[in-house]
Amino acid sequence: MWQSLVTFLGPDVARLVVGLVAIMVLVQVNALFLVWLERKVAGHIQLRLGPMEVGPHGILQTIVDGIKLLSKELITPRHVDWKLFVLAPIVVFIPVFSCFVVIPFSERLQIRDLNVGVLLIFAFSTFNVLAILMGGWAANNKYSLLGAIRSVAQGVAYEIPLLLVVLNVLLWSNSMQMSAIVEAQSRVWNAFWMPVAAVIYLICATAETNRAPFDIPEAESELVAGFHTEYSGMRFALFFLAEYSNMLIVAAVATTLFFGGWKPFPFLDSLPVPGVVWFFGKTYALIFGVIWVRWTFPRLRFDQLMNFSWKIMIPAALIHLVVYAGIIKLIR
Repeated sequence: MWQSLVTFLGPDVARLVVGLVAIMVLVQVNALFLVWLERKVAGHIQLRLGPMEVGPHGILQTIVDGIKLLSKELITPRHVDWKLFVLAPIVVFIPVFSCFVVIPFSERLQIRDLNVGVLLIFAFSTFNVLAILMGGWAANNKYSLLGAIRSVAQGVAYEIPLLLVVLNVLLWSNSMQMSAIVEAQSRVWNAFWMPVAAVIYLICATAETNRAPFDIPEAESELVAGFHTEYSGMRFALFFLAEYSNMLIVAAVATTLFFGGWKPFPFLDSLPVPGVVWFFGKTYALIFGVIWVRWTFPRLRFDQLMNFSWKIMIPAALIHLVVYAGIIKLIR
């Protein structure tokens, strides 16, 4: 089958088509698993069981919820900007497919190994904020509009320190190619060489994905549901899928940039474990940490959120960049 597909489409196009189909499957399975995991982690943190009724330990609950969302009516309120209202849930998925294309899941499991892979990921990640702005603006709802405005302000504030700490990795690896960054961590992971950068990245990535305690754009206690207040059915489900897909993307990028990618732990390199298992093990360990933080810390106020970025994160990231750029210059 693969040979016939290569003959018909050519090797590059065939690999892209198969890769996109695999990404679609990964996105669906990832969302189903993470929703179940989040409910279970939240339940245990709050001293309760979480979903238990549908399937063993409630493992089929998210499938039933997905069927429910698919069967619900797509309600479009009056006075909305219909084109933008419909387009926003579609635009929110553009970075999901684009970013997964260049992420190396193992030494051989990568759709395209571009020499500007890091640049592509951060270029397309801005579509997420754009989609939220479109949805909040088009809904003609004051709560949605406030959520959209907050999302833009938060995205701008936390994108700056995020990019500054990634620059440290690019300077050290001397490449924007994802596979080259992984190879540069053959001896020492970047998380050990620059731990402050790894912590800043994880904090900013949590803010970029609108996860608590940085879930200001969809603060239920203040904005009902924020930018997606007026969305229902599958349109709401697309925003929901994009949130959990973006969690996987930022964790996968963190694994690639700071935690050695598909490479095993230095003291466990003799174990016959495939690289893709190491990669997803590290990625989901980071996601578990993000979920744990959500159900442990309270939501920040909007002024606290912005002050934390502009007064603490950005100066810390700038100082870190200057210091490590000087160290790299002296070493080389």
